Amino acid sequence: MTTLQNKIDFAVVVFVKNANPNGDPLNGNRPRVDYNGRGELSDVCLKRKIRNRLQDSGLSIFVQSDDNRVDNYPSLRSRVEGELSKEIRNDKSKFAEAACKKWIDVRAFGQVFAYGGEGKGDGVSIGIRGPVSIQPAFSIAPVLDRISSIQITKSVSGEGDGTKKASDTMGMKHRVDHGVYVFYGTMNPQLASKTGFSNEDSEAVKKAILSLFRNDASSARPEGSMEVYRVYWWKHNSNNGQYSSAKVHRTVESRVRVKDGVSEPQSIHDYVIPDKAEIDKDLPGLECEVLEGE
Repeated sequence: MTTLQNKIDFAVVVFVKNANPNGDPLNGNRPRVDYNGRGELSDVCLKRKIRNRLQDSGLSIFVQSDDNRVDNYPSLRSRVEGELSKEIRNDKSKFAEAACKKWIDVRAFGQVFAYGGEGKGDGVSIGIRGPVSIQPAFSIAPVLDRISSIQITKSVSGEGDGTKKASDTMGMKHRVDHGVYVFYGTMNPQLASKTGFSNEDSEAVKKAILSLFRNDASSARPEGSMEVYRVYWWKHNSNNGQYSSAKVHRTVESRVRVKDGVSEPQSIHDYVIPDKAEIDKDLPGLECEVLEGE
């Protein structure tokens, strides 16, 4: 397969309703917010969901979550040792080549391997830079005042002898009542040539983004509470790109907003979401593909 030859930029609009998009474990698992009160989804959270969708499509993933693991390896080290021979693990160039060839998330996002070698102090520690970069997602309007917290009660104690309610019977759940988030990303052909990331891989990542929240339901994110509303996809005509990523992303950033006269947005229809014609006029010679989420 031919490695990616043309730079790609993308922007993704996400709609959230009555869900906790990304809980903060240092804040009682409340939805993440920045200092301006805008909601946030970390880049790690987004890449986890992309990995899950790629794995669902049958592609090999190195960083598998414990609740979505498809092999018998309990750790990343055991996966490396089980899938790559000792000879390969003790050679940096062979290690990197083999890891990129085997796992799409390694050749897409990169990976740090600090447990490769064995014996005689020959262990290797290598870092692979991936061509796909994902930025955190932030809400268009502040969500701090739209976070609801409710107390929940278990019907049975998780500990004790059952004669009285235990301390773990009570709990809290948090949700964002409504929010529209946007995140941006880039695919770099120069780094793609190092990892073997191909045009087919870029299409697989695009498909994963379009179905980002499929099979992702949980108590915090009920089915249908999170949706990829629209994806903007730019394929440049060269490996360096016709425009900088900042300028490309800004065409969406400057246009996605709450509609004039709406003080309390309640749905996606209370926002201005630009169409293809609006985006294209700011970037002559660079056509944007606009896709609806699956």
